[in-house]
Amino acid sequence: MEWFLFFTFLAACVAPAVAGALFRPGEWYRTLSKPSWTPPNWVFPIVWAFLYVSMSLAAARVAVLPETDQALAFWAVQLAFNTLWSGVFFGLRRMAAGGIIIGILWIAVGTTMVAFWQHDVIAGLLFVPYLVWVSLAFALNWSVWARNRATV
Repeated sequence: MEWFLFFTFLAACVAPAVAGALFRPGEWYRTLSKPSWTPPNWVFPIVWAFLYVSMSLAAARVAVLPETDQALAFWAVQLAFNTLWSGVFFGLRRMAAGGIIIGILWIAVGTTMVAFWQHDVIAGLLFVPYLVWVSLAFALNWSVWARNRATV
């Protein structure tokens, strides 16, 4: 594996990580009604750190292969929507818009996973936990919106 590529992709993951740090849940989110299956707040940074490393490893594996331009473009798209979500949901407090963005993110992650899988099975597998996590986040986003839409 090309470690310089890995660290380049990992550096790109700083954008959504910083967005997540800048737009934290805060008091507003703590006061919202949430489902019982909401993960505790301490889980989120641990999971995201693991996912950023996994998605960077996957991208670095694919980047050295021929004809992977489209797969890497999908990777960039999912990263952009990943970055956008925190600011919209927590920063602007637009839960429905956040739900739309995370739905698009889910499609982008799934598309990236399939595209990577076609070039490198391990790279595709490295995206499976990300798709699972975004599925949970999608369900959580819409559940929180549904429980609180009359109050916000």
